[in-house]
Amino acid sequence: MRTELSFSTLSGIEIDLLAVLAADTQTAKGPDAKPQPVLLTEDEAIKAAAATVLASGEYKAAANETLLLHAPAGLKAKRLLIVGLGKQAKATVHSVRNAAGTAVRFTKPRGIRELVFALPEADLLPPGPCVRAAVEGAFVGDFDADTYRSDRKDLSVQSFTVTAPAGMDKKALASAFAEGVIVGESQNFTRTLVNEPGNVLTPTVFGQRAADMAKEVGLQCEVFSTEKLHELKMGAFWSVSQGSEEPPALIVMRYEPEGVKDGPVLGLVGKGITFDTGGISIKPADNMEKMKYDMAGGAAMIGAMRAIALLKPRVRVIGIVCASENMPDGKAQKPGDVQTAMSGKTIEIINTDAEGRLVLADGLAYAKQLGATHLIDAATLTGACVVALGMVNAGAFSNDDETFDKFSAALATSGEKFWRLPLGEEYAEMIKSDIGDIKNTGGRWGGAITAAEFLKVFAEDTPWIHLDIAGMAWVEDARPYIAKGPSGIAVRSILEWVRSY
Repeated sequence: MRTELSFSTLSGIEIDLLAVLAADTQTAKGPDAKPQPVLLTEDEAIKAAAATVLASGEYKAAANETLLLHAPAGLKAKRLLIVGLGKQAKATVHSVRNAAGTAVRFTKPRGIRELVFALPEADLLPPGPCVRAAVEGAFVGDFDADTYRSDRKDLSVQSFTVTAPAGMDKKALASAFAEGVIVGESQNFTRTLVNEPGNVLTPTVFGQRAADMAKEVGLQCEVFSTEKLHELKMGAFWSVSQGSEEPPALIVMRYEPEGVKDGPVLGLVGKGITFDTGGISIKPADNMEKMKYDMAGGAAMIGAMRAIALLKPRVRVIGIVCASENMPDGKAQKPGDVQTAMSGKTIEIINTDAEGRLVLADGLAYAKQLGATHLIDAATLTGACVVALGMVNAGAFSNDDETFDKFSAALATSGEKFWRLPLGEEYAEMIKSDIGDIKNTGGRWGGAITAAEFLKVFAEDTPWIHLDIAGMAWVEDARPYIAKGPSGIAVRSILEWVRSY
């Protein structure tokens, strides 16, 4: 998709579709209160073209609500699309991101390949963040998951232009625009990986994709397999992979900014289970096909590393993805087995379907061995987190308030929703083993928390954040601004957390 930043007068732009934003300015409450939609532009010709329909009450300017006007009077654009932000008092930069995605998704099935998206006036929302968010939203909206359909038609938007009001700081907006392109493309790169079926994206291929990306953007990348796991004594990681015909892949990416020799080293660790049957504790058949996205945490780290390499923050970063299949053959680990992790901790296997925390245990230990001073991991780890938070928020845990505060602040920019859940000694007691140091499940209750407590054992005293993205990695039902399928959750938040250093 070609992208461009423009400062042209809206009514004079010749284009197939011009998208403008609207908001509901109604502040009264009660059953008789009616929406009061207004266009968020100072262009009088656009206001005149839409005045009649806005006055009719047909259009409410609800969040992502659309209204299309053909051959709008006084405009050179062939169509005028109005996209709602909802209540003006509650509108955010994230609202603009979703509105841009909505505009793109509106055009795709209608065969419209070029559109211009007008930012709101500067007095409502900050123009720089809005420019970046709009471009991100456009890339997110343009992605579809129907990669392998034999009758697939390319409905991609070919050209997306953001227009900013006159008088803005053009240099600052151009910088924000360029950031938006990088972040949007990186999120879609993650989504492309997550969307691949397990027979295509094996651990080996996963490593190859990461290495190819790293070469393209200038990251250091090494991909190891079975011998390296044995050399490092990664017994937890190896225990998951031993039941598969496909060898595991230990993906190690490094970002070393020029001239930076001191300061923190951030370790990004992702769960990369390219297909999860549950192992011997096999999953039910229903919905097992979705377990191709059990590597979404690893893909998020790879996408974040791509954006980091291109945006060049002044901090060193190590990205580690532990990729494997979890299969139930004759060599697979069994409930009751005891595994020794890289750290030397022994783990009693209660349920082989609690495998993600096993690969992450060794990934966290290895990140520390490579010099990481701060850790963040991401994983589609537990169904319990989905039960707790639904498909609205992803779960977040941390052993260090200062480190988590940086992540929490990053959410204002990323627009992603994470909710911090507790940790504590009472939960840690639930994963103590009678035969070894810890067991890999703590029972039915508080399952997302006991999983986090398991990982905390391997983070030890290193400042650490755990992201459980199980409920947010896959969009079950299409929304106006994003297609059904992989979401790319956590790429933006991890990136902003890294940039905070």
